[in-house]
Amino acid sequence: METNKGILLESGTNELEIVEFGIGKNKFGINVIKVKEIINPVPITLVPHSHPNVEGIIELREEVLPVVNVADALGFPPSETPEQDKFIVAEFNQQKVVFHVHTVTQIHRISWSQIEKPSDMYQGLESQIIGVIKLKSEMVLLLDFEKIVVEINPESGINIQQVKKLGSRQNSDKKILIAEDSLLLRKLLLDTLTEAGFKYLEFYENGLDAINYLENLIDSGKAEKEVQLVITDIEMPQMDGHHLTKRIKESGELAVLPVIIFSSLITDSLRHKGQVVGADAQISKPEIAELIKLIDRFIL
Repeated sequence: METNKGILLESGTNELEIVEFGIGKNKFGINVIKVKEIINPVPITLVPHSHPNVEGIIELREEVLPVVNVADALGFPPSETPEQDKFIVAEFNQQKVVFHVHTVTQIHRISWSQIEKPSDMYQGLESQIIGVIKLKSEMVLLLDFEKIVVEINPESGINIQQVKKLGSRQNSDKKILIAEDSLLLRKLLLDTLTEAGFKYLEFYENGLDAINYLENLIDSGKAEKEVQLVITDIEMPQMDGHHLTKRIKESGELAVLPVIIFSSLITDSLRHKGQVVGADAQISKPEIAELIKLIDRFIL
């Protein structure tokens, strides 16, 4: 079973498609643009002393790929109907990973505005849920696959040591707005950008809050003084980074603002989406040192 590659979205529409899959009785979702294909399970080669959530490795089209058991990662029991299990082959953060799930049901096209940020009542720093989607009488939970992978392999995440290797840096008085929905990544970006000398950082959890802030600055005549650069993720509840970029670049007063898209979804096959909406640069999420160099180029 393969995903329908004929389903494509224009960039900047604030829409996405999700593949709905099941773990036990719970329903979860993954962004279609992360999914390369969906296949039936194939024999797995066990790897000694691997992470508990990694079942082993498989060979797929001459590539060796790790298989992550999503039920184990979420603390759920094994499949009751293993004959229905599926492998979701995904690509993000410049790597391919196979996610072992129990069922795959359908693809939904929705707006990012339909995705609610998890409540603080059940969403902590350790949560693997980045959004809640209400579909008719059911709820589909959007999983943070990047976090699942980083917990298995911390080296695949943002590393402040990359910034320290850039050497001693002077503090900058430039002001940067950052739209990023992950609490963990906001903290990492705060630490790494501060280490790089950028003290004036304004964080927002999604593109909608970010554009509202920027448009209020226009109304008060302070836009040029208050923000010199925007960094945005792509996947965010309410408004995604592509739509945020499009709104900035279509605004007369804001269009001069450099926008850097910093996302796990920056791949050769998806880079055109950021170009269409006018992004000044795009960089994959683990490459924090490259992000710092881009910031230097645009505002120093």
